[in-house]
Amino acid sequence: MDGSPQVILAAHGRHWHKKTIWQDSLAVPTYAATISVVVLLLHLVIVSRPVQKLWARVSPPKDEDFDAVAAQDESPIPAEGVVAETKAFVQSHGGPVHFVYKILRLLGCFAFLGICAATFVFEEGLAEDSDLTLLLRKHRKDPKPDQTQSAFSDEEWLQFALCMTATYASLLALISVGTRPRWSKLISNHLATILLVTFAVFIYRDIYPLLTFTKQPQDVQEGWLLWSRLIVLGLIAVVFPLVFPRQYIPEDPTDPSSEPHPEQTSSWLSMFLYLWLDPIVLLAYRVPHLSVNHLPPLADHDRSALLMKRSLPHLDPFSGSKRRHIFFGFLNIFGVDFCVLALTVSLQAIFSLSAPFAIKNLLEYLETKGLGAVFRPWVWIAVLFLGPMASSLVFQWYIFIATRLLVRTEGIITQLVFQHALRIRMKAELPDSKSPDGMNTPSEASETASLADSTISVGEDNTVANEAQVHSSAASVTSSRKGKQRAASAHSRATSTASVPADYKPESSSDNLIGKINNLVSTDLSNITDGRDFLLCFLYIPLQVGLCMVFLYQILGWSALVGLAIMAVTFPLPGYVAKLIQTTQKQKMKRTDARVQSVTETMNVLRMIKLFGWESRMDEKISEKREDELIFTWRQKVLELVNNNLNFIIPILVMLATYATYTLIMKETLSAGKVFSSMSVFDIMRDQLHMVFYMVPKMMQAKVSLDRVNDFLFDTELLDIYTEDDEAALLFPPDEDKSDEIGFRDAKFSWSSEGSGALTPSKRKFNLRIEDEILFKRGRINLIVGPTGSGKTSLLMALLGEMHFIPYSPNSWFNLPRKGGVSYAAQESWVQNETIRDNILFGAPYDEARYKKVLYQCALERDLTLFEAGDQTEVGEKGLTLSGGQKARVTLARAIYSSAEIILLDDVLAALDVHTAKWVVDKCLGGDMVKGRTVILVTHNVAMASTVAQFVVSLGSNGRVLSTGTISDAVTADSGVAADMVNEQELIEKDEEVIDAPAEGETKAGPKADGKLIVAEEVAEGHVSWAAIKLFLTSLGGQYPVLFWFTFIGFMGLTDLINTIQTWFLGQWAAQYEIKSPSEVNVTFYLSGYSILLLLATIFFTTAYALYYWGSMRASRILHQKLISSVLGTTLRWLDTTPTSRVITRCTQDVRAVDGPFAQGIGWMVELTMTMLVKLGAVVAFTPIFLIPGSFVAAIGGWIGRIYMKAQLSVKREMSNAKAPVMGHFGAAINGLPSIRAYGAEEAFKRESLKRIDRYTTTGRMFYNLNRWVCIRIDGFGAIFSAGLAAYLVYGRQDLQASNIGFSLNMAVGFSSMILWWVRILNEVEVNGNSLERIEGYITIEQEPKPTEGGQPPAYWPSSGDLRVEGLTARYSSDGPKVLKNLDFHIKSGERVGIVGRTGSGKSSLTLSLLRCIFTEGQVYYDGIPTSSLNLDALRSNITIIPQVPELLSGTLRQNLDPFDQHDDAVLNDALRSSGLYSVQEEDEESKLTLDSAIASGGGNLSVGQRQILALARAMVRGSKLLILDEATSAIDYKTDTAIQESLRQELKRGITQIIVAHRLQTIIDADKIMVLDAGCLVEFGSPWELLQNERGKFRALVDESGDKDALYDTARNADASGSS
Repeated sequence: MDGSPQVILAAHGRHWHKKTIWQDSLAVPTYAATISVVVLLLHLVIVSRPVQKLWARVSPPKDEDFDAVAAQDESPIPAEGVVAETKAFVQSHGGPVHFVYKILRLLGCFAFLGICAATFVFEEGLAEDSDLTLLLRKHRKDPKPDQTQSAFSDEEWLQFALCMTATYASLLALISVGTRPRWSKLISNHLATILLVTFAVFIYRDIYPLLTFTKQPQDVQEGWLLWSRLIVLGLIAVVFPLVFPRQYIPEDPTDPSSEPHPEQTSSWLSMFLYLWLDPIVLLAYRVPHLSVNHLPPLADHDRSALLMKRSLPHLDPFSGSKRRHIFFGFLNIFGVDFCVLALTVSLQAIFSLSAPFAIKNLLEYLETKGLGAVFRPWVWIAVLFLGPMASSLVFQWYIFIATRLLVRTEGIITQLVFQHALRIRMKAELPDSKSPDGMNTPSEASETASLADSTISVGEDNTVANEAQVHSSAASVTSSRKGKQRAASAHSRATSTASVPADYKPESSSDNLIGKINNLVSTDLSNITDGRDFLLCFLYIPLQVGLCMVFLYQILGWSALVGLAIMAVTFPLPGYVAKLIQTTQKQKMKRTDARVQSVTETMNVLRMIKLFGWESRMDEKISEKREDELIFTWRQKVLELVNNNLNFIIPILVMLATYATYTLIMKETLSAGKVFSSMSVFDIMRDQLHMVFYMVPKMMQAKVSLDRVNDFLFDTELLDIYTEDDEAALLFPPDEDKSDEIGFRDAKFSWSSEGSGALTPSKRKFNLRIEDEILFKRGRINLIVGPTGSGKTSLLMALLGEMHFIPYSPNSWFNLPRKGGVSYAAQESWVQNETIRDNILFGAPYDEARYKKVLYQCALERDLTLFEAGDQTEVGEKGLTLSGGQKARVTLARAIYSSAEIILLDDVLAALDVHTAKWVVDKCLGGDMVKGRTVILVTHNVAMASTVAQFVVSLGSNGRVLSTGTISDAVTADSGVAADMVNEQELIEKDEEVIDAPAEGETKAGPKADGKLIVAEEVAEGHVSWAAIKLFLTSLGGQYPVLFWFTFIGFMGLTDLINTIQTWFLGQWAAQYEIKSPSEVNVTFYLSGYSILLLLATIFFTTAYALYYWGSMRASRILHQKLISSVLGTTLRWLDTTPTSRVITRCTQDVRAVDGPFAQGIGWMVELTMTMLVKLGAVVAFTPIFLIPGSFVAAIGGWIGRIYMKAQLSVKREMSNAKAPVMGHFGAAINGLPSIRAYGAEEAFKRESLKRIDRYTTTGRMFYNLNRWVCIRIDGFGAIFSAGLAAYLVYGRQDLQASNIGFSLNMAVGFSSMILWWVRILNEVEVNGNSLERIEGYITIEQEPKPTEGGQPPAYWPSSGDLRVEGLTARYSSDGPKVLKNLDFHIKSGERVGIVGRTGSGKSSLTLSLLRCIFTEGQVYYDGIPTSSLNLDALRSNITIIPQVPELLSGTLRQNLDPFDQHDDAVLNDALRSSGLYSVQEEDEESKLTLDSAIASGGGNLSVGQRQILALARAMVRGSKLLILDEATSAIDYKTDTAIQESLRQELKRGITQIIVAHRLQTIIDADKIMVLDAGCLVEFGSPWELLQNERGKFRALVDESGDKDALYDTARNADASGSS
């Protein structure tokens, strides 16, 4: 009996039923609840006090933030009455709204429990004995009916378990309301999971069956209880969590935000649909311009200070980071975000196939009339809506996270590089003579970063969406490094390669290191962020292609493998073209760099170019480089056109081959469902092909740039205090008694720890060597003197620790005590773009009495009266609004105002005239502000400074100390110092009133009363002006714009029409199988017909774009020409009020935008518009009624796009304006690193940098988030349109064939997906149109008179240097005050005339008026011809002016003397010899300047004296009959000064008229005539001796007040006597 079949079956049945109960889907919620109970119990055990004590012994707590949070959570609620206690309790749970959510969820859980209990009772009433009960009853020996009848059935057990789950959920809901926030959050998470699982179970049991023809809801017998349960569960599990705001949890509990960002508190529904942006978008629509103040405050997790705190331990070698690539550091920091990104792209790959899958099943349902269908047709219609929406949601979430990382990464890298730059050693690097081919570097900092690509992906987030065709460019810029310190930079190249011969290939300039650092946070940072989508390449594309192949294999069988094989075979073709593009791109980048460098150099010396009349020649030179660039741009565009055609044709060939194999070889039937679904999949595969070729170069570029940042962090040479050498112990004297001493012993210093020293113009190594001991006097004024190039500045740099210390004896040391503070004034005055007061205070507290005393002692009081805003005047970029002397005194004032005990001053007197210098020495250095403080002063003005100096260090050439001690010791040791003192003594004057009394007349064009610069960069409001758009559109067409646009639009329209016919033709092919047998269908006809259509489309597309690209080349040429000509032809006044960097940006960055993104965007706009019109027309042709909804959707999309663009343009402009201060502060700080380090102001600068980065992050995050806002909305409308059309075609048009329905759906999906890209491209065009608008604004700036035929002088002119002036009056603006008043004088040819006068008397104004650089009245006759009748270029090219600090071009010395190759070397060498250059150079051949010597930008590697000599030599080469010299000898040693003066007296006597603006009486006391100006009036004019006879004369007063008037009288008398004889 026991082994009978019945018993065995019963046992099996019992076992099977037991499994069935436990596997029932209704048991799943109970399992979830059970797991929750176990996890909560484990959590309670872990946080219990005994376990925590045990854990604390094993591993001490490290996370202070966790403790802070715990302490905050466990803090008792203050008891101040029931109401106050309740409010505090509610607030601790996230506020009233969040507390109401918890209450509603609790009520919902109770309702769910009640429904479950009612259902249980209902089940018990209906229940019959279960199979399990019957088996038990049958095999029991002594059955007890009363017990078995009361046993639960399977359904009752499940309902009972569900009741227990509901009870547990209710208990959790109750606890979450009543407990403290820390536990409430944990309990809420458990509750939300259980409710969601339960809701999902009931969806599966009772909703999913409704979608099918074959299934029924499992709980339908429950009736209204079932639907009530679903509604309640839907509310508490889905709706409430989605719609209720989230609780604000500060990232840093110690610093919560007073006004949390909506991103941190908005509901999940608001986050996914970006509803929290609605108020901002609507506000932008209402106001003229949405400023940064209208934006929400920065979210906690985006604060740069918090990000840096998290990031530095993983990235910064000085914050504990290991020596590994920073890429892995970023993976650590953003690991969770990268995991989310990987998940979203995986889901995107799946969801992107939903539309083809739905079309396939829907068309199959229509073809088979529903036979064998499982799902109802409306399900596939719903999928047509939900699939694209889900795809859009996950993809937009991907971009949301990716762009958040982008902005954060920008901030982190900028701050990281900045903080590391504060530790590096600044050393000059001159151009290398050789640079191997292929060593290309990232392009010019911000100007040419994106010149690498003439095509970009649509949208500012630069992320490639798979829904739209991406016009890819395989062009990239490769970058290589040459040695540790040779990471190249096009910024530096832009200042070092102008007009160099073919055999001269410099790699970097003297500003290489600064250029490289700036490049890291501009070009390289841009490259890194452009390559952020590496997950798309490594995960999304392979996954997407794999899924597409699986889908195609399911539809078309092994014919899909044929298509895959063809794709693999043809894949190298686009790769080969991409390689050609890359090669062309490299060549183009070289030309672009050359143009950008030439433009940058030109703009930096634009004033000199105008004064020399070189505008037309420089215009030609730049135009030549522009033409070279455009040739390669054209080649690149043609190759891109070929590439685009290949990327278009290859997938279609793959599709044709697949269909041919499927029909001709496999003899299968090609249905409409298979055709239109597979077409969509082939489109997706084509997009992946585009993405590969677009993204791989981007990622290669990103890797190179990331490597450069990594090398900078780990391989850049640091200051000694940051290295771990054993020598560091020697930085302080071993004797504690000398720890307060300032000085050196047995010390050697170089500019590099690599032993290379610093490169001088001749590339000789420079080392500073101090033998024995030098101790500076504490509390006294110490001088450092010596000839130019002896290492005076290096001595200060060595003290500050800026140079590398090389001890060469056991007793070597150097010391600069910093506990009392150090202040420093650099030789090249360094100011920030702040107000004058802020520059002086430099972060120190404002003390009015001290501040005013500093202004007085530094001779700044008079200067401030010249500015309407006084000390609130912004000094501008690099001190734009200040003269050289004013900048020097502001720098000095900063050093004096600080409370530092030690003051280091590097030649601060150099930029001052004698009067001001003497005032500063007497009042400041000899005043009470310096008394008791240690001053170390580098100076050439030995005699003047010797009156206050107590200790002198004299340096000889090559960095050796000649003497230390008193002035007498220095004079004895160095004859040069003695000679300097003798000469200088003659210049020291007694007049102090020059400083006291503000002069009338000449004042600098100052700022407005608010202190802002006259021309502030405007933030344009609204859309791009029609004038700017018209300028570009007409330039595209040249002389025949109408014909151009008619042809281009016509060919594009034909292309789209044929593409649409292609799709319809495929549908007709498939339709043949519905009415004919497969053998009767003429496959060859359809294949050949489709191929012909493809060929026609390709020809029309190629013709259209070739025409457009040709037009864009013409527009680029015309706009660049107009811009350069306009800037070259503008007035000096306009240049005075416009920062050079702004002009350079127009000529580089904005030109690049118009060349590339803007021109490309216009082409795409036309293409997309035509495509959308044709697709909508195709839909309307089959379903005319859909013209209304189609137009409605397009209109809605357009309206959303317009309000979006209103906000986006405002935010984009604010973003650009917020980026500039970040880069400005960064650049200014890098230029002033020694000053910042000297003051110990590193932390203040770090804080300021973080503050500016936060402002940029605020706008940057909003900019990218607005893109998400518009994408979701337009995708939603497009999906509704497609689904609505599908529903109408299925249920409303029974007469259409499946093929026509498929065609309509294909067109509708294409049309709806293009709305978004149309709006985005339009936005892109508007954003880049901002660059066009700025260019157009600069094309219309004020201009100087243009050359005319009548303005050409005779061929013989000028035959002499005769100059006659009659009634000359001058103004700086047409309505400004007169700065010169009715001047009359006559200077004969060959005379040497000196101009003297107080500051502001009009000396510089006179020189400018002679060159017609300012507004003038009256007549100036040059060689008998009135200059007002001459063309400006003719006038200025025949007058040579040498300013105080001459401007030089980078390149070779030869190019500076003869930039247009008009003279041979013999002439140039003769000019160098005559100018006195060779007489002041050392005999050592290696150190001499020659015609091939490299000159850094601006002559930065030369002394001021050397620059002056080269400018004099350039004047001799020009051979002008009139020479104007603005004397600049205050910063020149006397040997050089003597050489210059000797050249002026002897070499230029041959018929050349000299006008010298004199700062020293001795230089012009032997002149033929002296002109004395006062307040713009000519008060005296005659020979020096003649003027000295006038006892009341101003010139005599000046001479009489001189320190050695007798010598001046003798010189004047002798000169007069020699002239008479």
